[in-house]
Amino acid sequence: MGTKKPLAVAFLIQATFAGMVLLSKAAFNTGFNTAIFVFYRQLAGTLFLTPFAIIFEWKKWTPLSMPTMCKIFILAFLGITVAMNVYGIALVYTSASLAAASVNCLPVTTFAFALLLRMEKVKMRTVPGVAKVAGIAVCIGGVAVLAFYKGPHLKPVVHHGLEFGHSSNHNDDDDDEGQGHFSSGKQILGCFLLLISSMCCGLWLVLQGQVLKIYPSKLAFTWLQSLSSTIQSFVIAIAIKRDAQDWKLGWNVTLISVLYCGMVVTGGTYYMQAWVVAKKGPVFLAITTPLTLIFTILGCIFLLGEAVHLGSVLGGILLVISLYSMLWGKCKEEGEDDMKNQNCLPVQDEPKSSELIVKPISSSGLL
Repeated sequence: MGTKKPLAVAFLIQATFAGMVLLSKAAFNTGFNTAIFVFYRQLAGTLFLTPFAIIFEWKKWTPLSMPTMCKIFILAFLGITVAMNVYGIALVYTSASLAAASVNCLPVTTFAFALLLRMEKVKMRTVPGVAKVAGIAVCIGGVAVLAFYKGPHLKPVVHHGLEFGHSSNHNDDDDDEGQGHFSSGKQILGCFLLLISSMCCGLWLVLQGQVLKIYPSKLAFTWLQSLSSTIQSFVIAIAIKRDAQDWKLGWNVTLISVLYCGMVVTGGTYYMQAWVVAKKGPVFLAITTPLTLIFTILGCIFLLGEAVHLGSVLGGILLVISLYSMLWGKCKEEGEDDMKNQNCLPVQDEPKSSELIVKPISSSGLL
């Protein structure tokens, strides 16, 4: 299979996440509560996955022990419930571009956790090892450029995009003057929450690879995580908002966002994530996250008609460089390891003619 198919699936995952950022930001701009939003999207994802789990996994359903179920429940709480709720609050305090840029911290956190758990290694004296470390450094530099440097804004190709999801008090006259500018307190809090969300997702990806070794049914594994997160998210949402008016969904961008995030992201993308993690490991998936920012910027240009700043372009270029630097280093190391394994295959010596070979007899016959 190689790397092409997992890489193509990883590209599709990041494009789907970019749509999630844009639609979620549009829904939150209408004033919809983030905790209720997370519950609805998890509920939609669970309902969407249920028939597929029954049809495709019913006959080959892996027996589920109580310790494994507890691990899946904790995994869903860490990587979905906590990460999505924290990310939603941060998205309210920041912009879609900054939220998408912060996701690029995921390769760093995932790689750090993988190193701590001895799932990854770095050979600093080799070119591939240096390339992997350099990719992380360039990734951090790209995120720093996006966060702290705006530069002059570039004229958008589309001047009138699909301007949906704006709150009623949004003033179009202030777009050129204050778009993307937030109070320092909110922005610092938002960035801190984005970092927490990224750390939760990084640890989730690493631990997910470990759990999949003992519970390899990826579709059932995804459904169980989604169901667990739905229960957890409902408890959090009902504790925060108990007014029935806050739970109502209208025929607007919020409903579209819930269905998209639930069916496409929770229902489809989490399964694809589990597939990629099982095939190539958690770091392979994490290093494709810079694409989410690029796809988000393209969505802002062609769908929302928003101006893009020079800092976003420069940061995006750095993130693409970091992506291919880490991909090249990882693939090169895997290729070298495969060559070493082939060269180190044990060779059995031919028996001499004078030697008498005696094979043991088992109760079932000859071995």
